[in-house]
Amino acid sequence: MAVALSTLVEEADRYLNSAKIADYCPNGLQVEGRPQVMRIVSGVTASQALLDAAVEAQADLVLVHHGYFWKGENPCITGMKQRRLKTLLKHDISLLSYHLPLDLHPEVGNNVQLARQLDITVEGPLDPDNLKVVGLVGSLSEPVTPRDFARRVQEVMGREPLLIEGSEMIRRVGWCTGGGQGYIDQAVLAGVDLYLSGEASEQTFHSARENDISFIAAGHHATERYGVQALGDYLARRFALEHIFIDCPNPI
Repeated sequence: MAVALSTLVEEADRYLNSAKIADYCPNGLQVEGRPQVMRIVSGVTASQALLDAAVEAQADLVLVHHGYFWKGENPCITGMKQRRLKTLLKHDISLLSYHLPLDLHPEVGNNVQLARQLDITVEGPLDPDNLKVVGLVGSLSEPVTPRDFARRVQEVMGREPLLIEGSEMIRRVGWCTGGGQGYIDQAVLAGVDLYLSGEASEQTFHSARENDISFIAAGHHATERYGVQALGDYLARRFALEHIFIDCPNPI
């Protein structure tokens, strides 16, 4: 089965409500390839490694969370950017990218998908008064120690997370995938026992220690593998296409 590229993009835009979400990059079709799509390759970032793997897999479209053309970046098509775009254009492969719309979505979003992986029941937004904060808050079915929860994260993520251990058992959790460590202050106000994100900054340690909550940094890439897979699966089911998720490991 094949679907028109325009039809697939229109459905993805609609499903993620991307036109109504302000972002730091263009969401949707970033590079136009062949007009028909039969095979989707998805991955977290449109790196050269993913593009090369997509060429090898004979993909018609690459679907990612981290695409191109970020605000403030050098617009010149040189160096790494030139090589990436040349690969797509040479092989007539489309690039479809969704950033914040994929973080926020209530079904295939990165944050909701991570909660499912870690058996967290979603209760609501991390900061109900600020819609720009894309994190969530939820609860565990039973309280666990910080170290036990960190072991759960390690089993799911396939890598050892950074744990800053607080004194309380973990009942309520706040989280934001990727580079959401700056939301730890909102997590403190939300009254969580543990805050989880992909990355950590120097000041994150002090915020966790001085507010006596646990903190886990589980990896930017690792925490954002699940949304793009779920979106790829949705589009594959919707249009009877083939979907392959390719994980290009990143320790950050």
